[in-house]
Amino acid sequence: MAFEGLTGRLQGVFDKLRGKGKLTEEDVSEALREVRLALLEADVNFKVVKDFIAKVKERAVGQDVMKSFTPGMVVIDIVNKELTDLMGGTHTKLAKANKPPTVIMMVGLQGAGKTTTSGKLAKMLQKQNHKPLLVAGDIYRPAAIKQLQVLGEQLKVPVFSMGDQVSPVEIAKNGLQFAKDNNNDYVIVDTAGRLHIDETLMDELKNVREAVGPHETLLVVDAMTGQDAVNVAESFHKQLELTGVVLTKLDGDTRGGAALSVKAVTGCPIKFAAMGEKMDALEPFYPERMASRILGMGDMLTLIEKAQAGIDADKAKEMERKMRNAEFTFDDFLEQMEQVKKLGPLDQLLDMLPGAGKMKGMKDLKVDDKQMGRVEAIVKSMTKEEKRKPEIINANRRKRIALGSGNSVQDVNRLLKQFEDMRKMMKQFSGMMNPKAMKNMKKLGKGFKFPFG
Repeated sequence: MAFEGLTGRLQGVFDKLRGKGKLTEEDVSEALREVRLALLEADVNFKVVKDFIAKVKERAVGQDVMKSFTPGMVVIDIVNKELTDLMGGTHTKLAKANKPPTVIMMVGLQGAGKTTTSGKLAKMLQKQNHKPLLVAGDIYRPAAIKQLQVLGEQLKVPVFSMGDQVSPVEIAKNGLQFAKDNNNDYVIVDTAGRLHIDETLMDELKNVREAVGPHETLLVVDAMTGQDAVNVAESFHKQLELTGVVLTKLDGDTRGGAALSVKAVTGCPIKFAAMGEKMDALEPFYPERMASRILGMGDMLTLIEKAQAGIDADKAKEMERKMRNAEFTFDDFLEQMEQVKKLGPLDQLLDMLPGAGKMKGMKDLKVDDKQMGRVEAIVKSMTKEEKRKPEIINANRRKRIALGSGNSVQDVNRLLKQFEDMRKMMKQFSGMMNPKAMKNMKKLGKGFKFPFG
């Protein structure tokens, strides 16, 4: 889970601050020492940490904070605002050409995920009713062209290719002309990478850029490489004047320092974050929402947007009624898991619920295809009455269900426990699943702040 270590450390520091009725300058200094250590451990650039702590301290030791009724909460709010500023302050949208097509050039080192990210971006644009074209400009990496063609087939997005014997500059120029002839309003050029930055690579990328005049030059960097990601971003920015950064593998990085350093070091905004391997796992990067997640305050706006896009409103209404009337059964549980699964990995959704990281039993709650199969087998081994009233499932019944589903008794016990946890979590989702309630929550979400007092 992204920032898991950092979030845990910061919550520990802030819990201490919340417990104090008054704060001295010494209290603030001690808390910021721990924040500094937590940021350095998360692989945030040393100079960035130094400047960040200095800014927070300057604001936190002011008289307004010291005299406040809730000084701890005010300090946390200052940290939240400074974290948001550190990552760029506000969301930077993708550029759009006055006269289509808009050209996006994807650059980065080999292995960062350029080709996959190009596909994800095409899918995102497609969902917004655009007609993207993918251009296969990586002629060096074996199977790079084939990979892009396979992605194009999956997404039903056209892929322009001239094979690997033509120069990338010619491919990009011809791809742009193809887009104009076929009314594609976005052109995504996948370029070659290397294992390291070298002159040949940069010269080639500059030539491609001059040939097609991209409106966006997006650097794709692997967030798991930590400080290296920032150094790579700095080098590419100097040579190519990047317009934005896409962070990949942010879901697998428990440190996440690259996200906190890259904007401060390069001045280049993070435009997207890839939060998983699936083709729809690319999210616009909102600094204020990411700061909120890092501080364990959740991210209700993103959660609501995901729910609006992925949940069947009629089914949700019926499920909400069942929850209200305590009619939620194991059959509903399976159906609901399928609905939630459409929104993305459950651990990422939990990240978005304020305080969910502290909810007992929720940290280990995950949903994947393999587990879904096991859950289905267990549920199908239950009688109708057991599905309706899980409280009647005693030790003997658990043994029978385990045997019938090919699982252990421990697996059955775990599912019964998770069923209860899921019920609790679904209560939080139930109100939001109503389309009317979604609109109201979105309004609320825009002003969602720390719960002072």
